[in-house]
Amino acid sequence: MAKIRKLPKSIAQRIAAGEVVERPASVVKELLENAIDAGAKNITLEIQHGGIRYIRITDDGCGIAREDVPTAFLSHATSKIREADDLDAILTLGFRGEALPSVAAVSRVEMMTREASEFVGTRIVLEGGEQISFDDAGCPVGTTLIVRDLFFNTPARMKFLKSDRAEGLAVASVADHIALSHPDISLRFIKDGREQMCTPGNGDLLSCIHAVYGRDFAETLLPAESEQNGIAVRGFVSKPYCSRGSSAMQHFFVNNRYIKSRSGTAALSEAYKNSAMVGKYPACVLFLTVNPAAVDVNVHPAKVEVRFSNEKSVFDVVYRAAKSALAADTSRPEAKLAPPSADPSVLRPKSLEGEQLTMPRAAAPTAPQAAPPASVQSKPVAPAETPQQISAYNALLRDIETAFADEDDLPDLSVPTVAQTKAAEPTQTEAAPPIEASTVQSAQTVQATEPPAEDFRILGEAFRTYIFAEQGDRLLIIDKHAAHERMLYNELQKDNGASGSQMLLVPVSVTLSKEEYAAVLEHMEVLTQAGFAAEDFGGGTVLVRACPLNLEREDITALVTEFAGHLLKYHREVLAEKLDWLYHSVACRAAVKAGDHTTDYELYDFTKRLLADPDVRYCPHGRPVLITLSRAELEKQFGRVQ
Repeated sequence: MAKIRKLPKSIAQRIAAGEVVERPASVVKELLENAIDAGAKNITLEIQHGGIRYIRITDDGCGIAREDVPTAFLSHATSKIREADDLDAILTLGFRGEALPSVAAVSRVEMMTREASEFVGTRIVLEGGEQISFDDAGCPVGTTLIVRDLFFNTPARMKFLKSDRAEGLAVASVADHIALSHPDISLRFIKDGREQMCTPGNGDLLSCIHAVYGRDFAETLLPAESEQNGIAVRGFVSKPYCSRGSSAMQHFFVNNRYIKSRSGTAALSEAYKNSAMVGKYPACVLFLTVNPAAVDVNVHPAKVEVRFSNEKSVFDVVYRAAKSALAADTSRPEAKLAPPSADPSVLRPKSLEGEQLTMPRAAAPTAPQAAPPASVQSKPVAPAETPQQISAYNALLRDIETAFADEDDLPDLSVPTVAQTKAAEPTQTEAAPPIEASTVQSAQTVQATEPPAEDFRILGEAFRTYIFAEQGDRLLIIDKHAAHERMLYNELQKDNGASGSQMLLVPVSVTLSKEEYAAVLEHMEVLTQAGFAAEDFGGGTVLVRACPLNLEREDITALVTEFAGHLLKYHREVLAEKLDWLYHSVACRAAVKAGDHTTDYELYDFTKRLLADPDVRYCPHGRPVLITLSRAELEKQFGRVQ
């Protein structure tokens, strides 16, 4: 290793950026960068209590010579630059010589190190910046540095620290960035005795991404590469339909240094215009190789923000790389369906497997419902104790019919009519009010619970989106998605999400960035109040075991990801506003969609519910749910009246 010496004052004044140890994550970042600069190929990071009480970093780098160990803890002592001109060609991650003395000044530090040429290692212990001991130690080649009791002598800084969990997630975020920046290095991260991450260190970027963020995220990426104006970019960008609710999953690296780049973010947004949904952010892991003289990394104490000599060149090369990746991708979103069971004895109603109805739900009716018009074609159903039993039976019937679709001897599973039921039970004196119609073919069963509205007649449906009905001298045109969305939103808001949840047979795991992950964990009560049952699964993953009724399983991942992005973007919102946003999102995703098939009976029952509820006038986004056209106006258009 190069000789460590204290920089001359003239050089130190030029690079001093007020390096301050703010939290455990900043300590970990500086020490991991030192390990990488030492040529380590295997690094182990271990923390306890969020890194506040204990941090240990072990590497197999070159180590530090015995005579240089005390010097390493002096301010502006470094082996990485010698002259002022070296600042124009910085290729190492660290260069200021501020990390070790800053950490030692506010903690109890123990370091053991050995070079390959030495037979015995060196151990030094400091407390509050003061050397306590310096002696021999048995240790392998490399360096082990232990930091205990951070801020033990500066209680003013200690009170600004967050909870152990929040600080631990901040450390995990730093570990993610360091791991991604050097896929050729194996980084192992241990938190409170449990391994959280271990990258392979084989130099394959995609394998490293898989180890850090999981398979689901890695499978959404497209290779991206471009070079122009002396700047090369390589890495991966996400597919358009896999965009996220925030930019937290955009990772830019300049000369293997993690940075935040506004030019890169703007270039991605421009490249994905007309491909991704408005308000969504594509994810990326992109490496920029730039002439060190063309980038200034000494702008910010944390060295996360940098300044390029030509920002437009950075924008252009990132834009071209993303555009080329999108143009080369011919894949389409693929729906994955579970294969149907061939054994009717193991068929289950879909409502028991996490599949939910998409039309409005309601409590059991308290009075006999008005019969639908004669034009409604549906199978009559025998009396049942509850609407839930009817729905479960209908779902089971559909599954059995599907299983026997190719059989010639399909059993007769038709339900007897009310008249047949009465004829079979002539002695029955008391019976529940008959339910004269039910939908057998569709999973979007509805039950009307409001008092009957003024007489109306369903005329039909246009474009599978708009319901046409006649009421008196008015023609009603209803946007079924907007109306249903408002119904669900009002229901969630009225009972504060307490209308019920559905347990999932197979929990849904949602992988988030560490920032999104921390935000969601801090607002678990919002998810609970909205009808979710979620828990911390560790490693940046949230496990959802239950979700609100009517919400499809396929929408859970997208909704939780969007919620995480919203929390990061609007973190100053009060709890009620965050809950209201979640109600909006649940209602929008659970509502029947434009283009969905709707039976005649569902059109009738849905319209009756809508007309019986005067509060359903606009969807949560402000769009009208119903417009009317008077008979006089219609006749005026045809010239029947003046």
